[in-house]
Amino acid sequence: MFSADRCGQKTTSVKGTQIDLWFSGKAHESGGNIQVLSAPDGVPLWASAVEPGSTHDLTAAREHVLGALYWAASQLDLPTLADGGYSGAGIGVHTPIKQPADGQVLDTDNQTYNALLRGLRCLGERGFALITGRWRSLRHITAGPSRIGDIVKAALVLTQFEHRMIK
Repeated sequence: MFSADRCGQKTTSVKGTQIDLWFSGKAHESGGNIQVLSAPDGVPLWASAVEPGSTHDLTAAREHVLGALYWAASQLDLPTLADGGYSGAGIGVHTPIKQPADGQVLDTDNQTYNALLRGLRCLGERGFALITGRWRSLRHITAGPSRIGDIVKAALVLTQFEHRMIK
């Protein structure tokens, strides 16, 4: 989520009420939702177009990248590691196992799986941190939220250049 100045564009929620299209209830601020894929070493490889802040991560991923991830999982045996927001994403997308709702503790094997997944995912999260940490202008964008995608993609190219991925 990249924060931006309030746009004020309205839409109808799934509950039928009027909401601010660019407001993210998860982040409690207005902005845009960008999906980023990182290499196993943490260097960002790809960034999606911007979706309004009210768009759920899984919905944005379905729109922009899940098809390619399914192909990579089936043809290249290359899984994707994701956070809990992507639960139910489908084959090849590994997410943490949720805590049982009835108050029971996760089985030791499932706790171990979650710990290993967290340990491996931290390298992928580095890609997002490289972009936002290096390019301070991305911490709060004063342009309209619909421009966030172009700005993030420019930062992605500059980051890849710095890491000698492109010449």
